[in-house]
Amino acid sequence: MNLRTQLDFFHDAGPDVPALVAAGALFVVNHSGGKDSQAMLIRLIEQVPASNLLVVHASLGEVEWPGALELAQQQAEAAGLPFIVARAGKTFLELVQHRFERYPHAPSFPQAGNRQCTSDLKRGPIEREIRRYAKANGFTTIITCMGLRASESAGRAKALPWRLNQSGSVAGRTWYEWLPIHTLFTSEVFAIIREAGQVPHHAYALGNERLSCCFCIMASQNDLRNAALHRPELYAKYVALEESTGYTMHMSRKSLPELTGLSVRQAQRLHELNTP
Repeated sequence: MNLRTQLDFFHDAGPDVPALVAAGALFVVNHSGGKDSQAMLIRLIEQVPASNLLVVHASLGEVEWPGALELAQQQAEAAGLPFIVARAGKTFLELVQHRFERYPHAPSFPQAGNRQCTSDLKRGPIEREIRRYAKANGFTTIITCMGLRASESAGRAKALPWRLNQSGSVAGRTWYEWLPIHTLFTSEVFAIIREAGQVPHHAYALGNERLSCCFCIMASQNDLRNAALHRPELYAKYVALEESTGYTMHMSRKSLPELTGLSVRQAQRLHELNTP
């Protein structure tokens, strides 16, 4: 990496990051198994010693794309980095069912402005594992790295690429959050992966635009339909949950069959026809 690329890499983080690298802070890579996490780790490995890197994946079980955990683990282990899987005590489907039983007159699925799935199934378990690892290994400064990019949405464009995690910072521990690839475009992300001799998750080759839960509350119609075609058994569970709770999953407030243009039976049939 040349000097100009180095400066570009640290531009959004501010002048404190190189000092933190030199001081031996713990850089934690939140790795979803998606292209942005993959490209981010490639860049971080070029700047941060392996002894100061940790890769964490929040496992979402059956609702995440198969192979996401394995891709994150393989990339971490190939670079000689410690890898931790963070798991919540409940699944997404259980979260929705529990909320319906407790609050039957409120939306059962997480909302765009109240993403309980992110807090309960990702952020909470990940931060728990980070605290354990940092304490066990004597790290007092933590930088959580996430692959959010400005070009993805108006909301993410407004995100601060470097900020203090106030709730995580306590006596004897300082915690920051960093978006190392915030300024990159999608084409640049794929280029970083390709130039490193790596391959992104197979869902992109199947037509996905992004990689998260197979059926994310904020996913595009394209990605929802793609998931229905490739995960019809999971699609059936989501459709059944929409029907039993009377609430729709997606932030558009349209049902999954409306968004995908597929009934459960149609999704299953098309999957069978396209599976060798």
